[in-house]
Amino acid sequence: MYYPIILTILNIPSIVFEILPFIFLLGVMFFFISLFERDEIELLRSHGINNFKITSIISIVSLVLGIAIIIVYYSFSANLKSLYLNIKYQYSSTGDHLAVVNDDGLWIKENSKDGSKLYIINATNYKKNTLQNIIITELDKKYKLLNTIIASKGDITLKDWKLKEVKIYSEDRQTKNLSKYNYSSSFNGKIISNLYSNLNSLNIFQLIQLEKNYEAIGYSATEVKLHLNKIYSIPFYLTLTTIIGALLMFKLNFIKSKFFLVVVGVLVSVVFYYMNYFSILFGKNETFPILVSIWLPQVLIFLICGLGLTKLNEN
Repeated sequence: MYYPIILTILNIPSIVFEILPFIFLLGVMFFFISLFERDEIELLRSHGINNFKITSIISIVSLVLGIAIIIVYYSFSANLKSLYLNIKYQYSSTGDHLAVVNDDGLWIKENSKDGSKLYIINATNYKKNTLQNIIITELDKKYKLLNTIIASKGDITLKDWKLKEVKIYSEDRQTKNLSKYNYSSSFNGKIISNLYSNLNSLNIFQLIQLEKNYEAIGYSATEVKLHLNKIYSIPFYLTLTTIIGALLMFKLNFIKSKFFLVVVGVLVSVVFYYMNYFSILFGKNETFPILVSIWLPQVLIFLICGLGLTKLNEN
């Protein structure tokens, strides 16, 4: 009864992390609205604190907060996201199945459809829809060894795996050599590729380890590298959105409508979001190098900020 509420609460920190730039931008705009309404901007200027100094101070605060966020808050949100997925996993139809990647390659644990057998699968290499050096250990409910299936490689495009160059060692010590063998699994290439599609459930150290594990089994670590660089860029992104928010307020301080200012802030946030979204998309399909796909939008925003800061004290 309470699980939907618990799951929602566990998922909120991860959602908040994703919209932090939007929060910072609007937060800065409301901060300046408050300063203008109480004429505190003029008070600061009378004490020698000009527009540039005000912007510099809040930008440094944003940078420090951004660093604290990726060190402390991201780990906190990742742990809650992991707990969220674990609880959700327990109540899903695949709760009896498990797949992980570590230094020894890809490991899968799954039950047969009737639940009478357990399969432990290990493959040292994984490339798109293909496993290499596969060992399938078949056990009964009491964990008694029934068969060991060894294959040089297998096509896992479908859940009906097509194994090649197969040897089957049975419990009575008989050996069968087969050129082809079909194994029915709960996993296919698409499911395995999405094992860690929700990278928000892993903290930075786990992501670094996952990257090494992927590279060890020959699987593309592009998405993991993209996610890591996205995290690393957060302090700079928050600082830039803070500067943009300050620039907007200094340029639009003649507008008294809070609603209009919020709309402008939302529109700017949406533009920045899609700049990052499409750039990362190009990174995922490897049109752009990883570093370029993450940092190019930041560089463009930085140039906009630099142009605005040069004329900031003219307001």
